[in-house]
Amino acid sequence: MAGLRGTTRRIRWRLGLVAATSVTLVAGAGLAVATGAQAAAGCRVAYATASQWPGGFTANISVTNLGDPVSGWSLVWTYPSGQRVNQAWNATVTSSGSQVTATDVGYNASIATNATVAFGLNGSWTGTNAAPTSFALNGVTCTGSVGGTTPPATTRPPTSPPPTTRPPTSPPPAGDPMAAVAAMQPGWNLGNSFDAVGADETAWGNPRVTEALLDNIRAQGFNSIRIPVTWSNHHGAAPNYLIDAAWLNRVREVVNWALADGFYVMINIHHDSWQWINTMPSDRTNVLNRYSALWTQIATAFRDAPPRLTFESVNEPQFTNSSGDAQNATLLHELNTRFHQIVRQSGGNNATRLLVLPTLHTSAEQARVDELVTTFNTLNDRNLIATVHFYGYWPFSVNVAGGTRFDATVQQDLTDQFDRVYNAFVARNIPVIIGEYGLLGFDRHTGTIQQGEKLKFFEFLGHYARNRRITTMLWDNGQHFGRTSFQWSDPELFAQLRSSWTTRSGTASSDQVYVPRTGTIASRTLTLNLNGTTFQGLRQGSTDLANGRDYTVSGNQLTLTAAALTRLVGTRAYGVNATLHARFSQGVPWRINIITYDPPTLANTTGTTSAFAVPTQFRGDQLATMEAKYADGSNAGPHNWTSFKEFDVTFAPDYGANTITLKPEFFAEVNDGARVTLTFHFWSGTTVTYHVTRSGAEVTGTTS
Repeated sequence: MAGLRGTTRRIRWRLGLVAATSVTLVAGAGLAVATGAQAAAGCRVAYATASQWPGGFTANISVTNLGDPVSGWSLVWTYPSGQRVNQAWNATVTSSGSQVTATDVGYNASIATNATVAFGLNGSWTGTNAAPTSFALNGVTCTGSVGGTTPPATTRPPTSPPPTTRPPTSPPPAGDPMAAVAAMQPGWNLGNSFDAVGADETAWGNPRVTEALLDNIRAQGFNSIRIPVTWSNHHGAAPNYLIDAAWLNRVREVVNWALADGFYVMINIHHDSWQWINTMPSDRTNVLNRYSALWTQIATAFRDAPPRLTFESVNEPQFTNSSGDAQNATLLHELNTRFHQIVRQSGGNNATRLLVLPTLHTSAEQARVDELVTTFNTLNDRNLIATVHFYGYWPFSVNVAGGTRFDATVQQDLTDQFDRVYNAFVARNIPVIIGEYGLLGFDRHTGTIQQGEKLKFFEFLGHYARNRRITTMLWDNGQHFGRTSFQWSDPELFAQLRSSWTTRSGTASSDQVYVPRTGTIASRTLTLNLNGTTFQGLRQGSTDLANGRDYTVSGNQLTLTAAALTRLVGTRAYGVNATLHARFSQGVPWRINIITYDPPTLANTTGTTSAFAVPTQFRGDQLATMEAKYADGSNAGPHNWTSFKEFDVTFAPDYGANTITLKPEFFAEVNDGARVTLTFHFWSGTTVTYHVTRSGAEVTGTTS
């Protein structure tokens, strides 16, 4: 679970993804290859409606190549209900009537045999939203199995595509912990499964872990997997604290699956940290005995496991009612050293196994890092790894206090934290793993932070982790990679993550250009963040825009001309009317949505503190944040040190229902009888003022 200074600690509950429609089609297709005069062909297409709302939907599409390798692809289908594609990611999508064509975007042009490429789109619908029933790849209708042939490729010389499933990681030089941890990059967390507090691994809503899940995670390019395990509900009483045999065997089964897949694997003691280990200041002897008994059994059970298995002493260690930092440091040092002693004395591969030790709260604050350095110096064991967690600068990470953008403050917070662990450990040849990373707002859904700002954050995080030689493990409690669908809920985010493991991508000051619904359309300028790349041009679908006519570039300033914007918005219907992609010399393209809007309008209403929704006509715009102040100018609502409230916790837009909900958590800290002025900030730059007055449980909302 996330740890961040000064914040309330939270358990990650799995976020449900509503799948409205899902269809899998097995297809053979003509594939452009270069392995002789003719080549075997075949593919499988999975189309899933990940979410749907009145008039709109999100779909994820994956294409698995069952035939010979492909270099360059084009997928064609027809929507049976006349749906319209508004934007796409990881593919260039164009439409002609109901027929849709998706083509690769360069970096994903190659599809190896049995490999999969995936892309996604947002669309609109009326009446019904039926899924397509057939697909064609590279101009040849699907046959349902391998066996068709295609003529040799006449365009796009083939490249050697990387395998989707990587072979087992090459072992690093023996006795080289830095090389071993480098080989673990990138890593992924199997969150909210074995760490769930309850009867079994399904207690927090995730399905049982399968071999297929691990196979599919491996196929995404991950080299290591952290398997958090909570033991508190799965062992007997003192003094032996005997671990339930079925639970231990199940953990061992999944660990063995992961090792067989070629993963480096990490297991730990997880939510026990706040369930009972935190009572150590007042119950030291019992906590230490219980902790020791568990690690003795775990170490014995995995004593002969290969060196690719690592142990982590405890997740996010914390202590309740201690006397302060000095006692916290002493207690954690005692836990870490006891863990080290137990594992090393258990023999077998544990004598030299890589062991992972955390800072207090897995924080990268200097004092916490210095405390762990002391422990490392005491143990004097070169087969140790330091770990911290990183969930970003808190106002940005949860969207509070106006932290809507990946700005210089957010970036500096990241570089400061990474620099501290680099200087303390990596520079001394001690490896570091960020055992969890993400954004705290993801605990609710990934839309808490605006998409473009989110992508810039993760692009930079991947870059700077590589720069500081730090291995990263993505926290995923089921909100990112579907445990049974094996699809990413946000493919655009994953494309950016995957790219950041090896290179940089160009971005821009925004991924949105707002154009007014009426009146004269003027040119718009975005600042390019080249990040060491060079700008290559703008593209809409498969059509390149013309430099000088449609856009100009001066230094890092990209200007879309008035004429181009006028053409792109067409009839100027509200919302996204065109999607462009800025292409750079490396990395993933940067999507730019051209959006038509009018200033949103709000309406008077009444409700209660438990159910209050402001009628809102968004008119193409989207909500960024909300301020709340009393008549005297003081801040109203939770976090009253700032006027800007926390997105999704105190307020939330519902674009399908045309409302902005003010949540009970907001009114719980609003003075009874007081009039509160709300200022809604939209991404177009528009601000709209609204007033609410609470009278007991009754709430009145007015525009004046």
